[in-house]
Order: sequence, then C-alpha cells, then structure tokens
Amino acid sequence: MDAQVTALPLPIVFDDVHVRLGGAAVLRGISLRLEAGSPTVCIGPNGSGKTTLLRTAMGLLTPDAGRILWGGSPDASGTRRALVFQRPVMLRRSVAGNLRYALAVAGVPRSRRAARTRALLQQVGLEELADRPAPRLSGGERQRLALARALAREPAVLFLDEPTASLDPAATLAIEDLVRKVSASGVKVVMTTHDLGEAARLAGEVMLMHRGRVVEAGPVAQVFGNPHTDEARRFIAGQLLV
Repeated sequence: MDAQVTALPLPIVFDDVHVRLGGAAVLRGISLRLEAGSPTVCIGPNGSGKTTLLRTAMGLLTPDAGRILWGGSPDASGTRRALVFQRPVMLRRSVAGNLRYALAVAGVPRSRRAARTRALLQQVGLEELADRPAPRLSGGERQRLALARALAREPAVLFLDEPTASLDPAATLAIEDLVRKVSASGVKVVMTTHDLGEAARLAGEVMLMHRGRVVEAGPVAQVFGNPHTDEARRFIAGQLLV
C-alpha cells in the first residue's frame, strides 16, 4: 500500500468542535486528544453526544464549527479507521461471505482473501460458523462478526458504539476479551458504553459526556476514584444526569 492509504490517524485532535443535527446542538465545544495506547471509554447518559462523537471522529459527520486533525492533518482521507455500530447490519450471505465482502471493499487482493477470512474467523471465534447465514446469528455472534468485518480494514483506530448493549453476560465477556486482544495488538480502541463496570474493566482513560460536552476526562482510576466535577460524582454514584 502507498503512504496515503496507510496514513495513521493518531493522535485525533478535536479543537472546539461543534456539531448540530436537525437544528439541535449535539456536540458543544469539544476539545480533546485521542492518543495511541490503552482503550478510551466514553460514558454518559443517553443523548449526551457519545455516538455523535464517534461518528464525527470517524469522519462520517462534518463539524459545524471547530476542526479535527487526524495524525496532524485536517484531511481524513486514507486514514486507517473503522467503526462498529451498536446494531450492525448483517449482509444476507454467510458469515464467511460477509468477511469476504469486507475484505474486497478494503482492497485486499483476491488471492489473500481466503486465508485472511480464516484468520479473522479464528480471531473472533466464529470459525465453526463460517457457513451459517449471518442473519441467523445470535446477538453476541453478530457483534463478533461486525468486529471481524471492521478488523478486515486493518485499522489503527477502532471505534465501538455500545458493543455489548443488550448482550447476556457470556456474550459480553467474549466481546470484552476481544477488545482487550485488539488493544494489545496495538490498535487504538475508542468505545462508548452505558456500563460503568465495563468502563472500569476496559478503559485506560475515561471521558464523561453530558449535554454535548466532555465534563470529565482522565485515567480510569482518577475519574472513578476521585472525580473533579459534580456531574461525574453524581453519575458514578448512580444518580441520573438530566
């Protein structure tokens, strides 16, 4: 691959970013820096802007004000990023067929796709389900397939939007194990979750969002053990933020 195709998007820097959707302010003056390293986990109540933050970092939404730099550049084209949505859509083909399609879209040569498909299936523990129609997978299996499709892009940054929402404990554990392995391989993971326990288990750093702003950010031990803001103290104590 040439240098443009393999451009690294880190650090991702938000500089006073504002995003409006349907006339409403969803992100309000976001300034942050996402560095390489352990997972960054974004927490906060529904409607706080977590998903919009991921979509904007991915380049799917354009700020109405402010700017984003990917690896020091305002040009996001060619950067190695992937996003897994909370409810991923499965193509009407087999599990392996979903991966072959993802590899083709990622520009992997046809001669490499079979071996890469097998490796991805093994990575996410779906090798025995390779021939099963993807729409027939359980929720946890679908999420693992969605992760495999994202990894087909060989991302430097992987965005995960509520990857364990509505999953049972066993499926949640499988996804969390995958997140740890992906992070250990050098991929920067940025994810949202509503589960404070999950954030504590996975995060290196935590961001709390409320009403479109990042109101607290720092190492997980500091944010959970000694939060600086009233919003963080209340949210971590299980109180509702409105």
